[in-house]
Amino acid sequence: MIPTLAGRLQTRVFVLATVGAVLTGLIVPVLPSTTGSLGAAYKTAYLMLAAVIVAGVFWELLYHLLMQFRWDKDWPTLLGLVTIVPEGLLMWLLLDAGLVPGTGEVAASTFFTMFVFVWLGQWLFVNGPIRVLLVQWRLRGGRVL
Repeated sequence: MIPTLAGRLQTRVFVLATVGAVLTGLIVPVLPSTTGSLGAAYKTAYLMLAAVIVAGVFWELLYHLLMQFRWDKDWPTLLGLVTIVPEGLLMWLLLDAGLVPGTGEVAASTFFTMFVFVWLGQWLFVNGPIRVLLVQWRLRGGRVL
């Protein structure tokens, strides 16, 4: 079954809030160019994750609009993977412009290392383990609740 808009939104928020939070917790201690205390690094990383969740809701709305022009109303898996590029660039522009409150200065290497690690982790989870852990997920159009 093709995920519905509500299912895509729920899946994105759920996976980033669970898998993304765990992956963020794992990557922060080894991020490059992390200055200051470890607590400050965690605070900044989780604020960036929250910003990715918020921006992701808007991405899903845009993707849904674009999918209406495809005959099967769905993205191939490779196109889903390639969306890491525009999402990462937009998040970096927002972060660099100071539009993500509470983050301060973040090195590009720190942001992109964390973003790629967490984004690929959640993408792999959605394309594999979620189908085993939440068996009805696929049958309910990607809805978690």
